[in-house]
Amino acid sequence: MDPVKKSLITLHLAVVLLGGTGLFSKIIPLNAIDITLGRSLFACLALCLFVRAGREHLRLERRLDYFIAVGLGMLMAAHWATYFASMQYAGVSVGMIAMFTFPVITVLLEPLFEKTRLAWQDMISALVVVIGIVLIVPEVSLDNDVTLGVGLGIISAVLYAVRNLSLRKYFSHYSGARSMAWQTLIIILCLLPFSDLASSQQDTSVWVLLLALGTVFTALPHALVANSLAHLRAKTFSLIACMQPFYGVIFAIILLNESPGWQTLFGGILVTSASIYETVKTHKSASATNE
Repeated sequence: MDPVKKSLITLHLAVVLLGGTGLFSKIIPLNAIDITLGRSLFACLALCLFVRAGREHLRLERRLDYFIAVGLGMLMAAHWATYFASMQYAGVSVGMIAMFTFPVITVLLEPLFEKTRLAWQDMISALVVVIGIVLIVPEVSLDNDVTLGVGLGIISAVLYAVRNLSLRKYFSHYSGARSMAWQTLIIILCLLPFSDLASSQQDTSVWVLLLALGTVFTALPHALVANSLAHLRAKTFSLIACMQPFYGVIFAIILLNESPGWQTLFGGILVTSASIYETVKTHKSASATNE
């Protein structure tokens, strides 16, 4: 098979798997912190194996990089915990759509990290996202679980955007697997004091689900993405990654019997459309700069 076609199939598989992570917020009978800890534990082990299989060293090159890894890991710990909590409160469909505001949030925060300016199109994208979120929110009250879940999803999106911008600026000289191996290790260390996972008695089925989440739905997609980027442009990855909430919603409808209303679906279309637009615009700007 042609390497490019093979990479496209691999990349779609990775995004499908990442889209399926939301299901575990509902099928694993644990709180968001315990799910995040279990996910990180198995993902860290698998990612370390991937790094060693690729003949990379786990150790970092500079002492400063260890402090950067700690900061990135703390951001990821908070991001994953709020991501799962969002879906536990609001449902997988709504929580995933709320979190996927992060591409637009990234553009809005980018001037704080790099020498860029916001364009008027970015403000339009932000307005579209706000309209999409307003459609999803049933009422402006944190007493409503859906509203609380949307709020947590947006917090998760902000954390993820800050993490991605920080990683790109300070930690991009490491491979994806090596970087994530360190971040998941930091997540484990951060969440252990706040989790009952290690001390409580869990059914075997819970550990099996956590194993699947950490390996098949976390470590494996990161490895697949890394391999596919050898034959694909980063722009292609970013555009296909925008399909993640679509896959997540489809999984939630089919496997969890969720029934998102027209407002949720239309709001999701607005949020995803704004994300795709910002992704395309960002890569066009990058291409123009490099020419």
